[in-house]
Amino acid sequence: MRSMTGFSREQTNADWGSLAIELRSVNQRYLDLHFHLAEPLRQLEPAFRERLRDRLQRGKVEITLRYRPDTGEQPLVLDDERLERIAAALAEIRARLPEAAAPTALDLLGWPGVTRDAAPSLAPVEQAALALFERALSALEEARSREGTRLGASIEARLVGIEAQVREVRTLMPVILARQRELLERRAQELEIELDEQRLGAELAALVQKADVEEELDRLDSHVAEVRHQLTADGPIGRRLDFLMQELNREANTLSSKSVVKETTLCAVELKVLIEQMREQVQNLE
Repeated sequence: MRSMTGFSREQTNADWGSLAIELRSVNQRYLDLHFHLAEPLRQLEPAFRERLRDRLQRGKVEITLRYRPDTGEQPLVLDDERLERIAAALAEIRARLPEAAAPTALDLLGWPGVTRDAAPSLAPVEQAALALFERALSALEEARSREGTRLGASIEARLVGIEAQVREVRTLMPVILARQRELLERRAQELEIELDEQRLGAELAALVQKADVEEELDRLDSHVAEVRHQLTADGPIGRRLDFLMQELNREANTLSSKSVVKETTLCAVELKVLIEQMREQVQNLE
């Protein structure tokens, strides 16, 4: 189980310069990739994208790659074409003005456009960037797994709370029915109405039918068991858990609508709170 939230950063230095890569991911319904790559390494985006799609299923992921080349000891390269044009011009000047002093080699090196920096080979930089990306991606997966473990523990704590509320409602039902019987008898006495056992039984049966939540409690138990099963399943589980949160909330609403006493209403409210807390955690799961 993995969260969609994570961060990783890796850096490397070599004689060609330095590379730094950052991967940030947050929750998103689908896999949404955003690249911010140094211009000389933009061609690596397809390779990065393929690896991310192979190993991540959901989340908004930002990939930032910075490259600083080391230009301190780059050799100078002569522009042969420009140098030839300068030599031709000097020959023409000497033909016209033989007495003119010829420029030195150092003078020519200082002439604009005669020299340029040698372009470094990007092959070793690209290889290093790919290796660095693999390290960063593995670190991101580990971070998402650690966060997923924490989310799983939080969800499990809410599941325990839901089970406690279900047990509470089941415990309350006999008490509720006995209390309702007493209430019916008291009201009958106040109104001076005689209730025989048959009529009292019929009234209680109608009340029981209205307040019967055994089916809802059973479904709540079933959904809790399925959530636990999903927490130990392989692969992405976020969408399935999101569906289960909807089902849990539906049963809690039905339980609330069937409530005839304050105690079961409070239990239904607590159930909704626990389910909403779980839903917020599930939104971060891959």
